[in-house]
Amino acid sequence: MSAEAAAIKLGGTVATRAVRLWLGPREREQSARSSMSELIRVRVPGLRAGRGIERQFEQIADAVAARVQPLIEHEFRDLTANGREAVLRAVTDTFVRADLSDDAVLGSDADPAELTRRVRASVPVPSGFSEVEERFYEVVLGECCDCYVRVLRRLPVFTERAVSELLTRTTSLGDELEKVLERLPARSLYAPQGTGEDEAFRREYLGLVSRSLDEIELFGLGPSDQAPRTRLSVAYVSLRASEDDGGRRRAPSGPVLRGGAQLWDLGEAERTSSMRVEAALKGSPRVLLRGEAGSGKTTLLQWLAVTAARGAFTGALAEWNGLIPVLVKLRQYAGEPPPAPEAMLDRVAGPLSGLMPPGWLHRAFADGRVLLLVDGVDELLAGERRGVREWLRGLLHQYADTRVVVTSRPAAARVDWLRAERFTALQLERMTPADLASFVRQWHQAVHGQDTGLPCPPEELPRYERSLLTSLQDRPHLQSLATNPLLAALLCALHLARRGQLPRNRMELYRMTLEVLVQQRDTDRGVRSELPFPLTLTDKLCLLRDLAWRLSDNSRTEIAVERAADHVTAKLAAMRHLDGLEGPAVLDHLVHRSGVLRSPAEGRLSFLHRTFQEYLAGQEATVEDRIGNLVGRAHLDLWRETIVMAAGHANRTQQEELVGGILERAEQEARHARVLRLVAESCQGTMASVPDGLAARLDEAVTRLVPPRRRSEAASLAAVGSPLLRRLPTSLEGLSDSVAEATVTTAARIGGDAALALLAGYATDPRYVIHQRLLATWEYFDADAYADAVLQQVPLGDEDPILSLTYAGQWKAATRLRHARWVALCYPFSSDLGSMEELPPLEGLWAHHLLGDADLSALCGQRGLEVLGLEGRNRLLSTAALEEHAQLTSLTLRSWSTIPALDELAPLASVSSLTLKHLPAGYDLEPLAGFTKLVRLNLSGSGQPFDTDDLGQLDELLLTAFDLSSWEPLRGTFPAYIRGLHCCMLPPDIEPSPHCTITRCRTPDGRPHPLNNG
Repeated sequence: MSAEAAAIKLGGTVATRAVRLWLGPREREQSARSSMSELIRVRVPGLRAGRGIERQFEQIADAVAARVQPLIEHEFRDLTANGREAVLRAVTDTFVRADLSDDAVLGSDADPAELTRRVRASVPVPSGFSEVEERFYEVVLGECCDCYVRVLRRLPVFTERAVSELLTRTTSLGDELEKVLERLPARSLYAPQGTGEDEAFRREYLGLVSRSLDEIELFGLGPSDQAPRTRLSVAYVSLRASEDDGGRRRAPSGPVLRGGAQLWDLGEAERTSSMRVEAALKGSPRVLLRGEAGSGKTTLLQWLAVTAARGAFTGALAEWNGLIPVLVKLRQYAGEPPPAPEAMLDRVAGPLSGLMPPGWLHRAFADGRVLLLVDGVDELLAGERRGVREWLRGLLHQYADTRVVVTSRPAAARVDWLRAERFTALQLERMTPADLASFVRQWHQAVHGQDTGLPCPPEELPRYERSLLTSLQDRPHLQSLATNPLLAALLCALHLARRGQLPRNRMELYRMTLEVLVQQRDTDRGVRSELPFPLTLTDKLCLLRDLAWRLSDNSRTEIAVERAADHVTAKLAAMRHLDGLEGPAVLDHLVHRSGVLRSPAEGRLSFLHRTFQEYLAGQEATVEDRIGNLVGRAHLDLWRETIVMAAGHANRTQQEELVGGILERAEQEARHARVLRLVAESCQGTMASVPDGLAARLDEAVTRLVPPRRRSEAASLAAVGSPLLRRLPTSLEGLSDSVAEATVTTAARIGGDAALALLAGYATDPRYVIHQRLLATWEYFDADAYADAVLQQVPLGDEDPILSLTYAGQWKAATRLRHARWVALCYPFSSDLGSMEELPPLEGLWAHHLLGDADLSALCGQRGLEVLGLEGRNRLLSTAALEEHAQLTSLTLRSWSTIPALDELAPLASVSSLTLKHLPAGYDLEPLAGFTKLVRLNLSGSGQPFDTDDLGQLDELLLTAFDLSSWEPLRGTFPAYIRGLHCCMLPPDIEPSPHCTITRCRTPDGRPHPLNNG
């Protein structure tokens, strides 16, 4: 079915439901499956009149189709035809099954977002969809609900019923008044005027956040007021994050169920150094998220805000649905104290904040319903950052249940900056090759269909997409260049704007991008200047450099428009060839035509991204010979990137003065020595060549930095870039475990062919911790090249780490690693389980995201399995086939729509470890008594408490989400084998147990249990 036909069919379904509501009681005379024509004939007598009405509703169907078709053709065009049709059928079925009566619409106050939430709650998302398909389902369902409500509002009969509903409520007012008064909350400190308007304001606020923040500008494709924009919820690409040292405890690093040692549970098998940022955020209510310039910190917070506002989290963050997002951009409070709760919505919600009921946000904080998103610690001065920490400390002392995500560049907030407040420190990782390829596809999809701002016809976009993906695959230096979303977006835009021409390094990438943004696009399109005479590229860059320096010199990223105009006027006075031009007019031209400046708020200006400001400020420092100024500020993290950029712009004399001056300060100032040496070393990454007089001094300085002492130093060292690789040791022999692991991490973070060669040398090290780290960095390199150079040398036998595959591109390489014995598939696996025969003979296998039904008989090619873990959403077929796996000692089944009955698993009664997650209500656990060799049992779900008298052989019992308030084993002495209880209901009077971890458990009256200790 074509996209157009699918859209028209869906539009017809929406229109037909509108006809049914229009018919009202007469609908009962017709089948629920009657066509639109048949339904209309019930109400409208006469052929001509009926055909006229039918044509009107067909126009409505066409209008709905016009809203949906672009989603199918552009934003989600990479979906397979089968996937797209399955989603559209599901949306159509949802519209047929959902309650869309006038009562339902009026009950949601005719609010499309609220109606969407109700429909989603009453008709769950069908199982078996991939993450992209689920997002497509949510977006299309939201569009259809929006169209449906808009149509109903214009139907006269709906207006009649709305008035009737209002009159009914008014008539019953007297009867209900007493009940209302009884339920009216008493005024209190947190509710000085009651809470009657809370829900109405919450809906308004969430709707505003959903609309206003769900937009992202596509970098590099035009002036800020004309550049193409797309929906963030469509264009968002998930990144990866890792825990910095000092974060929360992770899984043990030892072997997996070998000789009774440690065991990995399904759902926690992905124990690499990094994980999807959504999974990383789930594990801690307080997160300090650190990332370099352009790593996607602000975009991530914006996506979290939009998704929370819509209640659309799935997977790891599903429990965040229902939270109220509050986004605080710290740069908007530069020179001011951070906002109190009652003022937090002023900058995001605009005029709506004036309607906020008194105490509303305080009440939300007190109830633990706020998701506080604090962006840009690094955009404040050091003294102001201390104020932010005190602000957070005071807020969390008062409202301890608040979920918080704070972002910063690493140099501005160390790993332990918020440790006292129990924050987990996460580091955003560089993009993997798979992430980069996904980003390129998503970027071109987002661009497709834009009406303005494209440098080529839309039909040529697929060709440019294929060309860039090929270039990235064939030219490894480009992959190492586009390591974060900003650089990747600039690379995509530059490749498009310059007809396939690509830069060689980061400095060239910024230079070429600025030329396109500032001048080339207008020149290519013949746009005439509104000024008396046009500005050249040199003129524009001169003015932008001056403005960038003035902002940086004052440690700011925003400036008032009037002050910016004064700066431009002052600079024009020195540019004699531009006599006659007025500062405000020139500034207006730069804002609207350069594509580098933007207006983040009324009356304020900033650069499109802080990196452009740093690039231009660094160039201005060299043009105006402000090298001494840079040397004096080299220890300040706000100036690090500006100094690194200045080194790339400087001539040899200036480079010697800049880098040499920084190294001299490092010798004299012990307090800042490490920071200064790192800045000096980082300058090598932008310098075309290193002056002879500096090379020896830089080599001496780097010997004091390498090898890194701990993993927390890897990020700062990796920022130096590829020049550092030649200074890292070629062998890990003689290094401690922590130093060796940090060295591997540093090389992996830098990436590139030189890093790959270095890691290949490290692969001969015999230590388990090194093997684990090398496996964890596979995803950051070309899958085949890394497998051949590194993994072929890493032991993968019985006593070695698990080989984790994080994306489909690693499958082919994994089939060549014939010495692998333990494999985890950590990505959505859509192939038949029979393809497991392509892998080497395995002893342990985990599959985390099996798509569709799983036929276990297809595992007959892997009969040597001792450990098996399977996770999916559909059905498990042929469970009897597990009888063939006589050596199986550990089995984990998780999230399946149907979990086999324990009687069906009786042939596996010899297993020593059994994990069953998300058991359905009424699941019979009594047959557990037949599992006489069971020593470890992990259960979650809503099954009934079971008798443990016959399970005395257990060494470890973990229970999640059970009602154990009357469970006999918790009476009297706490059994020693109960090692973990999570989200259970426990009796209030049980005795504490030093060997049991109890987390998020409650008493029968709903209060947190006093024994919670995890």
